[in-house]
Amino acid sequence: MAVPDLLPAVLHRMHMNQLMLGSAIEELAIWIEQRGSTETADQVHQHLATLQANADFISEGIVELMADP
Repeated sequence: MAVPDLLPAVLHRMHMNQLMLGSAIEELAIWIEQRGSTETADQVHQHLATLQANADFISEGIVELMADP
């Protein structure tokens, strides 16, 4: 695999890791909320919103990198 081809692949894997970490944190936030700590769960959800916004941007960037010849 050539270096230019490697960059989108590496970024894609990093992006997938980010999404999976976000999913795991979301599960923990739900667990926390079910135990009555709604303030903490709300803060986690706010941080997850930022994580998702960044993930969307990263995804768009990867698509652009893969489209460039």
